[in-house]
Amino acid sequence: MTAAEAMAAATARLRAAGVPDPARDARVLLAHAAQVDAARVTLIAPEDIAPEIEERYDHMISLRAIRVPVSHLIGERAFYGRRFRISADVLDPRPETETLIEAALAQDFMRVLDLGTGSGCVLITLLSERPNAIGVATDLSEAACLQASANAVMHQVADRAVIANADWFDGINGRFDLIVSNPPYLAAFEMDEVSPELRDHEPRMALTDEGDGLSAYRTIAAQAGSFLTAAGRVICEIGRDQGRDVLDIFESQGWGMLNVLQDLDGRDRVIVARNPA
Repeated sequence: MTAAEAMAAATARLRAAGVPDPARDARVLLAHAAQVDAARVTLIAPEDIAPEIEERYDHMISLRAIRVPVSHLIGERAFYGRRFRISADVLDPRPETETLIEAALAQDFMRVLDLGTGSGCVLITLLSERPNAIGVATDLSEAACLQASANAVMHQVADRAVIANADWFDGINGRFDLIVSNPPYLAAFEMDEVSPELRDHEPRMALTDEGDGLSAYRTIAAQAGSFLTAAGRVICEIGRDQGRDVLDIFESQGWGMLNVLQDLDGRDRVIVARNPA
């Protein structure tokens, strides 16, 4: 079987299983199975593929057909121009979260706190973009902390990052110029409506608070002021319909200069809050 024939068969299988963009996934997974760059797949398309590659590819396509995310199958995901190692223990980094990164980088900072760090992609990206900054990250999942620590080593920022297995602000000392978070913001009922990739293969605790999806913002709005410098900022990712609700939560705690920023699709994606007046 040639690589082109294998990709065509895989695309048909994924399409029948209801996988979005099956041709793209078939191409990416073949590149991984053959250990070539995805851009070179077209070059090997006319060639016969080795039996061991065909077997490996078939196994990955079978898993993708039951909606295991591509990133879990290849073990990494791109985020803000860097590759991050991921697993089923952490939330898959998503392009929408780059809106948070852009907002954070709009002003200088020296000390940053990342709440619910997951893969560490937010903290590590910020430290990579600001070589003089130092950071602290917390996550309730020990497995997530291990993954974030590994990514910090890979991106050579481990000497500037402290990653703690903790619940939000527990055990945190000092003040920060920037506090960031991509918290679980799906309401419990929304979990029935998300894609199988999310519902069945990503950590539930990173997706929902098992309530109304707003509990993390209540905690952050109530406590973050005690950990910010005078000119410090809090930047949180939010769900697309949560802008008004999250603004109300922060306003009720006395926060000033509140802004909601949109992502590239024009959806509310990030709230920026200044230190309470």
